[in-house]
Amino acid sequence: MPPLVSIDDIKVWFPIRKGVFNRVVGNVRAVDGVSLDIMPGETMGLVGESGCGKTTIGRAIIGLQPVTSGKILFEGEDISQFGHNERQRFCRSCQMVFQDPYSSLNPRMTVLDIITEAMVYHGLISSRERETKALELLAEVGMGRDALNRYPHEFSGGQRQRISIARALSLNPRFIVCDEPVSALDVSVQAQVINLLMDLREKHSLSYLFISHDLSVVRLISQRVAVMYLGHIVEIGKAEEVLEKPLHPYTQALLSAVPRPGKNVEERIILKGELPSPANPPTGCPFHPRCPYATDECRTALPAFVGTEHKCACYHFSKLA
Repeated sequence: MPPLVSIDDIKVWFPIRKGVFNRVVGNVRAVDGVSLDIMPGETMGLVGESGCGKTTIGRAIIGLQPVTSGKILFEGEDISQFGHNERQRFCRSCQMVFQDPYSSLNPRMTVLDIITEAMVYHGLISSRERETKALELLAEVGMGRDALNRYPHEFSGGQRQRISIARALSLNPRFIVCDEPVSALDVSVQAQVINLLMDLREKHSLSYLFISHDLSVVRLISQRVAVMYLGHIVEIGKAEEVLEKPLHPYTQALLSAVPRPGKNVEERIILKGELPSPANPPTGCPFHPRCPYATDECRTALPAFVGTEHKCACYHFSKLA
């Protein structure tokens, strides 16, 4: 089965400008050569610490962020080559649920307008059908008629995120980028939203790119997980394998920081040194300045992935394998 979304060696660099003439003196390498396949009906978890480039990948996939180089293929078609008509068709197939449900909803629009705006624009419904369709979508996310004519500020964080999910579903997409959709919510509400996303995935045969820094949430919802560090993916595989038997030293350090009952503080892996700047990344393996197993080889060349389904880009692991 071919992948629904295929990312082929994409780079997203942001120019650094200085001086009177606003000249480019460098680049922030937010994403620096990432390849990733997402299959139909699959939830791919993307994890890593803040600033590693997770959200930039999600925004690049849906077209909010242009890529510096590389290709993003949707059903085998390069989205960067789409004209106006192809772009409109793609927008109906790919949507995004943002991290902050308050800032992603227009405060001057009612829920009715928010949910049906895209459907009216794409000509999927007439103005007479707006209320009926909005009620159907609200029912899918567990909300009722009383929400129709209210504004975003009148709802709780969990309710606003449900409205965001209903808006994303309005165009009947096949793929949704979930950018930390539960990180701003209370723990009890997080479980409700995660269960909702899982139910919708089964009902509508959706594929997700689920971006998060919460490994327990990723473990629950994802079939596969990719671990990202400083613009690079360093490990990828089935969720249970990556999160139970991590291979890369960075993944091991991430998992050791997750609090668990009965876990001793001594079991934590404390990384030494500071996170390098994406404006001046280290040569070779991006993790080598903080890695306890780093050698001269790590400092000179970027390691290739080793493995089949569970893959790791690490010279130390390749010697052990």
